[in-house]
Amino acid sequence: MDIVLITAVIASLFLVIGVAEPLAARLRLPYSVILAILGSFIGTAAIFFLRTDLTDALNPVAEAIIGLPIRSNVFLYVFLPTLLFQATLGMNLRRMLDDWVPILVLAVVAVVVATFSVGYALSWTSALPLAACFLIGAIVSTTDPSAVVSIFRSISAPRRLARIIEGESLLNDAAAIALFGLFMGFVMLGFPDPELGDALARFPVLIAGGALTGWLSARAAIWVMALFGRHERALISVSVALPYLAYIVAEQSIGASGVIAVVAAGLTLNLAGPGRLPPAAWVNLREVWDLLAHWAGALIFILAALLIPRLLEEVRLGDFVLIGVVIVAATVARAVILFGLLPLLTALRLSPAVDRPYRAAILWGGLRGAVTLALALAVTESFRVPVEVKRVVGILATGYTLFTLLVQGTTLRTVIGWLGLDRLSALDEAMSRQVVAVALQTVREDVARTTEAYALTHDIVRKEAKVFGERLDEAVRTAEDSRDILDRDRITLGLIALAGFERDTILARVRERTISARMADQILSDADRLIEGARAGGRNGYQRAARRTVIYGRGFRTAVMLHNRLGLSTPLVRMTADRFERLLSQRLILRDVNAFIDSRIRRIHGRRVAELLHELLDRRLETVETALEGLRLQYPGYAEELERRFIRRTALRLEEREYNAMREDGLIGSEVHTALMQDLAARRTSEEARPHLDIAVRRADLVRQFPPFADLDDAALRRLGRVLRTRYVNADTVIVRKGTPARHVYFIASGALELESAGQKWRLGRGDMCGQMGILMKQPRRVEVRAIAPSMLLVLDVARFRALLSRSSALQDAVRASARHRGIDPDLLLMDLAPAASA
Repeated sequence: MDIVLITAVIASLFLVIGVAEPLAARLRLPYSVILAILGSFIGTAAIFFLRTDLTDALNPVAEAIIGLPIRSNVFLYVFLPTLLFQATLGMNLRRMLDDWVPILVLAVVAVVVATFSVGYALSWTSALPLAACFLIGAIVSTTDPSAVVSIFRSISAPRRLARIIEGESLLNDAAAIALFGLFMGFVMLGFPDPELGDALARFPVLIAGGALTGWLSARAAIWVMALFGRHERALISVSVALPYLAYIVAEQSIGASGVIAVVAAGLTLNLAGPGRLPPAAWVNLREVWDLLAHWAGALIFILAALLIPRLLEEVRLGDFVLIGVVIVAATVARAVILFGLLPLLTALRLSPAVDRPYRAAILWGGLRGAVTLALALAVTESFRVPVEVKRVVGILATGYTLFTLLVQGTTLRTVIGWLGLDRLSALDEAMSRQVVAVALQTVREDVARTTEAYALTHDIVRKEAKVFGERLDEAVRTAEDSRDILDRDRITLGLIALAGFERDTILARVRERTISARMADQILSDADRLIEGARAGGRNGYQRAARRTVIYGRGFRTAVMLHNRLGLSTPLVRMTADRFERLLSQRLILRDVNAFIDSRIRRIHGRRVAELLHELLDRRLETVETALEGLRLQYPGYAEELERRFIRRTALRLEEREYNAMREDGLIGSEVHTALMQDLAARRTSEEARPHLDIAVRRADLVRQFPPFADLDDAALRRLGRVLRTRYVNADTVIVRKGTPARHVYFIASGALELESAGQKWRLGRGDMCGQMGILMKQPRRVEVRAIAPSMLLVLDVARFRALLSRSSALQDAVRASARHRGIDPDLLLMDLAPAASA
């Protein structure tokens, strides 16, 4: 075929892609539906012009369209890795972990249920072998939720709903294609009908092999990309190669799932990339992948749509019955998951609640698309599949895809409106009226200052002021009609606005590079949780989300266990350093947010709401300060290093601003500016590295570092090291309760403890001890001791402590100092101390 003609056809397809998006917006239809309609029309027109005698002038164009090398391997090896890889790069994985249960249920369980539901339904209503029926089930079980996601975004649906659907769109392709490969093997090899157990037994092998391949490929690529840190184009080029190589190696060399390999590679790069690559390079890399995925997604859809007329050429009357069976079975299977399994998991507190209207929208929005057509094409191309099976697979997959696009897709927006998801709640409606009134008041003040500054004609000002005043009066009257909003709801709205401003402030700090790129995702995830917590649970939801930002999670406890039992310190070092930087960034952001309450929220919701928000924010700041102080006591000096790093990064940002201003004012030329910016970039790269955090804990070294043991000889230190018991406690663990008998003394090897007695609090850190007063005073404890940071304690029982105290003058001095600090006569504590045996 003439290369010029092929180039012209492909260029024309890009023109169609460019026209489709604004056309979809004007017709208020999903983008994928418009592409499918245009592609089907082009394919039908090409066949028509080839077979008609009306004209031969368009025959070369029609032949070029029909002769395009559209094969299933083009879809699976060229377009699909691009779409999957970009989807993983664009995800907020930490936020998706909050909804991992509904995402996995929809993406994996729903796919498996749909596969077997459609398979058994077809086996009962057709003469197809069971393996072929399962193959059709796997082909039609993968959804293309891009349409419903775009509509949800256009109506400002909750982010959480869009996040669940995006997670499903990524993982259900992987699950469906893995099942497709499994049953395709049964069909091509002529196996007898597969047993359910045999099919599911092979499924984990495909998943595990693909995941391992993707992870190893991504780790190798990240290592290479880190070497190319100053060469952005080279770095992006390596990222382009990564998904394709991972896919090919998994499919051709290992026999695992290439889709899973691409997903694993993308997830690995998403998590590790921001911390290893320059921030600007990471941003540009994602922009390149966004553009590639847009083109790939449009091309895969329109090229697959070109095949629809050919796939339906041999349709028979009885095939429509089977298409109806597929529609009913797939819809019922998805409904069972959405309205049966998900509510059950919510009742068991295994999954967050998904409201019924949203579940209905997800059900109707389960459109099928290009992936379904590509898998069907792969079956029709195989010479090892029986001819009748190929015909039925092509027709059923295409028919079901057309039903979802032309029936569900075109009515999806109507269904969303019928469910009421496109309307603001009464609370949001009232909020919008309040915001408009305050905004217009601010605008009127600014306009008045502008007219005064420019000495505008009074007649013009008077006329415009009258028009604007009428609009303002109407807005104020409308807002006053909403004064029946409960204070509770005003607080909720204020918290949502406050969390939104916090998120905007974080983004600004990331752009200014005062917050490192590796921490940006975590801190932004915290802000998103605050928004969703306030929206779902008001003040209590906001406070729960705020507490979650400072607590130690399961991952941290696992890292501590690995450190203590296996000596693997790297995860604990990384997570502790992340916590340091995260808390420090939170403290800086919260100080910026405080002014927003007085400047905006007070004007919208009044003084009482503003005062309450100030109180909530002060509590958050106090909690962050307490957590940060605990880490300071645990690792002295490290927080100061991070603060100095923040100051240096701020200085670099201000220096960059000055250079840009000088360049714009013509004070320096482009050559000087380029040299200065290159030097600035090199220094900024060096500041990305965090200071080293040493968390090594060795009992012998710890014993020597305590001042009370300073006068013991080596033999005594070794004996003491053998009798001291090591105890690790998490933050918020109560170590000593009031009123309990004193049985142990605790020496703080690392961490921080808070002591409370008679309403007073004080804190102890590394090298301090507690519990000795209760032993020496022979009274129940009057102090409660609580860990405010993960702490490693060395514990000594009563007998050994008294014996050690009788021999160590340094320990006696420490006890005396502690007694004086609490207003107790130290001589009364030590007067009855009898000589004892050695420790």
